[in-house]
Amino acid sequence: MKRTIKKVAVVGSGIMGSGIACHFANIGVEVLLLDIAPNALTEAESKKGLTPESKVVRNRIVNEHFQNALKSKPSPIYHSSFASRVKTGNTTDDIAKIADADWIIEVVVERLDIKKLVFEQIEKYRRPGTLVTSNTSGIPIRFMSEGRSEDFQKHFCGTHFFNPPRYLKLFEIIPGPMTSPDVLDFLTGYGEKFLGKTSVVAKDTPAFIGNRIGIYGIQSLFHLVKEMGLTVEEVDKLTGPVIGRPKSATFRTVDVVGLDTLVHVANGLYEGVPNDEAHDLFQLPDFIKTMMENKWLGSKTGQGFYKKVDKDILALDLDTLEYRPQKKASFPTLELTKTIEKPIDRFKVLVGGTDKAGEFYRRNFAGMFAYVSNRIPEITDDLYKIDDAMKAGFGWENGPFEIWDAIGVQKGIELIKAANLSYATWVDDMIAAGNTSFYTIKEGATYAYDIASKSQKKLPGQDAFIILNNIRESKKVWANPGAVITDLGDGILNLEFRSKMNTIGGEVLQGINKAIDLAEKEYAGLVIGNQGANFSVGANIGMIFMMAVEQDYDELNMAIKLFQDTMMRVRYSSIPVVVAPHGMTLGGGCEMSMHADKVVAAAETYIGLVEFGVGVIPGGGGSKEMTLRASDTFRKNDVELNVLQEYFLAIAMAKVSTSAYEAFDTGVLQKGKDVIVVNRDRQIAEAKKHALLLAEAGYTQPIRRNDVKVLGKQALGMFYVGTDSMVAGKYISEHDQKIANKLAYVMAGGDLSEATLVSEQYLLDIEREAFLSLCTERKTLERIQYMLTKGKPLRN
Repeated sequence: MKRTIKKVAVVGSGIMGSGIACHFANIGVEVLLLDIAPNALTEAESKKGLTPESKVVRNRIVNEHFQNALKSKPSPIYHSSFASRVKTGNTTDDIAKIADADWIIEVVVERLDIKKLVFEQIEKYRRPGTLVTSNTSGIPIRFMSEGRSEDFQKHFCGTHFFNPPRYLKLFEIIPGPMTSPDVLDFLTGYGEKFLGKTSVVAKDTPAFIGNRIGIYGIQSLFHLVKEMGLTVEEVDKLTGPVIGRPKSATFRTVDVVGLDTLVHVANGLYEGVPNDEAHDLFQLPDFIKTMMENKWLGSKTGQGFYKKVDKDILALDLDTLEYRPQKKASFPTLELTKTIEKPIDRFKVLVGGTDKAGEFYRRNFAGMFAYVSNRIPEITDDLYKIDDAMKAGFGWENGPFEIWDAIGVQKGIELIKAANLSYATWVDDMIAAGNTSFYTIKEGATYAYDIASKSQKKLPGQDAFIILNNIRESKKVWANPGAVITDLGDGILNLEFRSKMNTIGGEVLQGINKAIDLAEKEYAGLVIGNQGANFSVGANIGMIFMMAVEQDYDELNMAIKLFQDTMMRVRYSSIPVVVAPHGMTLGGGCEMSMHADKVVAAAETYIGLVEFGVGVIPGGGGSKEMTLRASDTFRKNDVELNVLQEYFLAIAMAKVSTSAYEAFDTGVLQKGKDVIVVNRDRQIAEAKKHALLLAEAGYTQPIRRNDVKVLGKQALGMFYVGTDSMVAGKYISEHDQKIANKLAYVMAGGDLSEATLVSEQYLLDIEREAFLSLCTERKTLERIQYMLTKGKPLRN
């Protein structure tokens, strides 16, 4: 039976319930969000003369929770208009409406007795065959469905979203005793394809997979920190980006999540896994008990492992339990990894360190390797599911078994033995069967060791996506130090940036031109996409700064012209070019996207023209393109100056969308042409499909435009008056005004006496001239230098 999800009911509207409701709204599903009706009026309601029967009173709890979620940062919703897809109600008056839902998700308080009462109510009104799932983070699934009908139990399981549901990719699916295999298959596929998640089927064991391993990791750290006499800052330095973990590392993460949340799960595990070999580690150290008593729970109570006092952030001394100024943490071992770009390549160096850091990594990884090996087959039969859970739920770049592979399986065993720990016998069986690693790559696909068959098995679901890491060497067509061209098959090439932070400099521009040359001669189309943390943070401003400081203006002019010409080549070639942005797509990365035949953007794309922040205007065709798009909009809209002003402000305010959907509002993405993919793992494969479709539909090289309507002096006057008043009101500095006036000159098409049709090249020339003139300004150079050294904009 084909199952379609058109409507979802979410019962429970707290932080998780509202977050889940928002994420279903994000993907276009209608949502009914329910919570209990209050049993008393507030003072404000009484003053208004409302009664307990008033609808506004009865839905007060759900509406307050939902509105709080919408106001929270980062936003749980892709676009403010999507909130209308969520209808609210209460569980007394509106529970019967769940009969229309295709999937009912319970997200009430973590108490089995309350959950069972909710399921009793749900059973009265749900249609047979409707999915019912619980977002529990640890209550056994088998207990929840006791006493329910056979149809209910067949369609019931746990679906554990991680908080916040929009941003964390892990989606754990936990079957109950009678859950139908079809339901598990459906939810796995739906999670991946529609919700953009990494679906992991877990066994019904305490804390499932992600929290079982994650809480073990944090708890073992709490104990190790005390044993080794490490500071809070040292641990956060050792467990952050250097090993491919989030910037918030360990203690900052606990502060954000809330120490009480962590302690709740740790206590549950201490009681729930009495036979776990690491059982004692789930006991709370004394300093954690004191913090709980003092209510030092993190951000929610204003202090945790860190505390903000005025502008200073103090750190907690774990010995004295007093706050003190932060101390800079540094270790010789970390210095050795500075030239190693990828975290996965650093682990061998880290465990070989002869200082305190080296000892920390050896002991930490020994414990983790032993622990994860011993959890199979208890929490899962498949080692890759543990890695998937840690990457998707905790933001680790590499899972425990991938790290073990990077260090070497044999070396990992040595570390475990040195720490007097024991690992599972299946690891020895794996080595005995001739396997030297947990993972292997064959013909572009990833295989993982399968314990049951004692052989490497291809990971399921890979056919839906292309992993560039797996094909880069075998399918490489051309490369330089900043870019790689690979053959994706079926006549489509991919150009991948390999520069630092995927900045666009000479090598990347050479790569784009080479990729288009090759595609025009021998292939059907080109995708420009990568699988780094961000698509591109823009042009290499370090290079621009050097040329400007040395006053090498001819060289700078040529560099900008090459950038513009390359963007125009993306637009005007004889093959379709599809750009696949994701994450930060700023400045030049945004300009490249705007010149593509089609953009296949990840939903989590933060895109915009941010050049004002470094004291220039978009100089790679971005100012020209916004002018052209305004001109195309004139035809549909009479008030031309207002339209032009909207596009002007998108640049002048350096607007960056907080999702790909918002980029339609700023004019960066175009409705009807560009598409959005929720699951980033599928993005390159999806972009390839669109490139093929364009090619097969009979792609013809577009003709360069010479019909861009510019408004001349009429628009210039309006912009100049606007910037004068902004300076007078002290909203912008005089240098801001200078930059804005340069942009105004470009977007007005110069000081033409009347509205005129001009060519794209005309606009590119005045755009380049404006960019160059700003590069001669001391204040612009100060802005560029500040961005290069501090990583944030200077307002001078």
